[in-house]
Amino acid sequence: MNTPAMPAPGPVLTDAGSESATSLRKLPRHIVVEGPIGVGKTTLARRLAEHLKYPLLLEPAEENPFLDRFYRQGRRHALPTQLYFLLHRARQMADVTGDDLVGTTLVSDFLMEKDELFARLTLDEHEYALYQQICAALEIRAPRPDLVVYLQAPVNVLLARIRRRGIPYEREIQFEYLERLNHTYTEFFHYYSDAPVLVVNAAEIDFAGNDSHFAALVQQVLEMEGVRQYFNANPTLL
Repeated sequence: MNTPAMPAPGPVLTDAGSESATSLRKLPRHIVVEGPIGVGKTTLARRLAEHLKYPLLLEPAEENPFLDRFYRQGRRHALPTQLYFLLHRARQMADVTGDDLVGTTLVSDFLMEKDELFARLTLDEHEYALYQQICAALEIRAPRPDLVVYLQAPVNVLLARIRRRGIPYEREIQFEYLERLNHTYTEFFHYYSDAPVLVVNAAEIDFAGNDSHFAALVQQVLEMEGVRQYFNANPTLL
């Protein structure tokens, strides 16, 4: 990943255009946006990176040649799908940790740990054992984020958003798969403790088209204290 050095972020402005009193707080330097497919993590990651003037690192979903076959035919294509993601993310992590220009600030739409999360969800016992051996041999060194923004939404909301955006390889995604995925994410973040987590109810939030929603979330990021907080948009903003 050839990402140029980026300047340190300037003062964060509220939607009213005035400088936030909390903008003098120390901003998280490495922010990860996570959540199940359709929840809006890539959209939010892009906007945060643009707002903070941070480099952006995205997972390679559109580049994976096995993904459409996995969604159409299921488990028989799970292993090559997962290994493609693993190897690609390993290269991304090597670029990040090996480049002093990039490692200082970063916004990403995936945790490295999500790879094993999906492996446990989609692979059978023998495939998962092989996956673990390959993962161990790669010796991946992933930088620890300063903040994880975990987006949540009910399965019916995820499915509606997936259908609305109309990506061809996502047409075959089933309700049952999303239900299992949502449960897996919930369980994972229940025990996750490697970084502070901001849990966001993303069911009725429009980070792409509503500046007030986005400004409210940025304010919450600025005010984040402790290891876990929860964010629900103010009803007056909806």
